[in-house]
Amino acid sequence: QVQLVESGGGLVQLGGSLRLSCLTSGRTFSPYSMGWFRQAPGKEQEFVAAGTSNYKTYYADSGKGRSTISRDNARNTVFLQIDSLKPEDTATYYCAASINHGARLLRDNSYGYWGRGTQVTVSS
Repeated sequence: QVQLVESGGGLVQLGGSLRLSCLTSGRTFSPYSMGWFRQAPGKEQEFVAAGTSNYKTYYADSGKGRSTISRDNARNTVFLQIDSLKPEDTATYYCAASINHGARLLRDNSYGYWGRGTQVTVSS
């Protein structure tokens, strides 16, 4: 089992930045690919970013140039930095762990472990 706990969400002003963290425990972190997804009220869950164990990264078009996923294997933590926040970034953000690699990481059904989410609200 892998446990994931997100943190770092909150209320942020339009155009601001936020760094979300996801602390993992339970199994060795380094082999897993890690992803971030989000879900806004009334909308489907959508992919935000993913990073593999060998540091290859993937981003949704909506976040390219504004989002950065990174990981610290020594701290068993994955991060998501989002800059130039927009109202449409308001959502609950979830991190997830996967044994998969490649384009499959863009799909939520490729992940076997999920956190409970952290709320991000962008105010204008």
